[in-house]
Amino acid sequence: MDEVTRLRRMLDDPRRLFGDEWLPPAADLPRWLAPLPKGLENFGLNIAWLVVIINLVGTAFGFWYYGLQFSIEPVVMWPFVPDSPVATFFIALSLALWKVGRSNEYLNALAFFGCLKLGLWTPYVLLVFKSDFSYLHWAMYNFLFWSHLAMVVEAFLIQRYARFPAGAVALAVGWYGFNDLVDYFVPIVGTPHHTLIPAEPIVSGVVQHVSPAHDLAAAGAVVLTVTATGLALATRAAKVEHGAV
Repeated sequence: MDEVTRLRRMLDDPRRLFGDEWLPPAADLPRWLAPLPKGLENFGLNIAWLVVIINLVGTAFGFWYYGLQFSIEPVVMWPFVPDSPVATFFIALSLALWKVGRSNEYLNALAFFGCLKLGLWTPYVLLVFKSDFSYLHWAMYNFLFWSHLAMVVEAFLIQRYARFPAGAVALAVGWYGFNDLVDYFVPIVGTPHHTLIPAEPIVSGVVQHVSPAHDLAAAGAVVLTVTATGLALATRAAKVEHGAV
């Protein structure tokens, strides 16, 4: 059945948007690995093309939002600057490839790690440094907070069709682990490259990475990278145990 016919049938009967008639069967995973209500999980996958479009728009907005940081970072480090936009781009590609029957496990793992990690790190920073973000209009603050939490929801759509083989998880750990390294510990070129937070002022074009702000941001990032690794490997193990891969 082609996508147009499928869409027409779902619009004729909106209840089908929450069903799994045209979706891969759900593995019998424990709730901590598949926390979304089944109807919400089905809904997200049934409107996958819309989710792809939203994420591509979010990616474009994210690159615009990082404009100031691009202006002060060495060009060679630009690939490691726009963390959230890269994560939304990863999941847009992951869902798009799945929809056309060409799912890529390496991309799935990168999307899972990125959406889970950045989807939680940004709200964490917004709460920890809330007083420093007072310059943001309340609408922008809430947009950043809730749109990033939506990325976490997206991350848990991926487990439905991803297998998380060891090689793919290793690639994601390598990418996000290296990001943590250059963002907080060994910048290689210039100063650490993590997303700008207002608790660290910019003086003469150089970010002042002061404690405890830098340490708190780093702790959140590292914990979330480890968390994503554990969840991906546990999902893989549970799927193997239930014969889902």
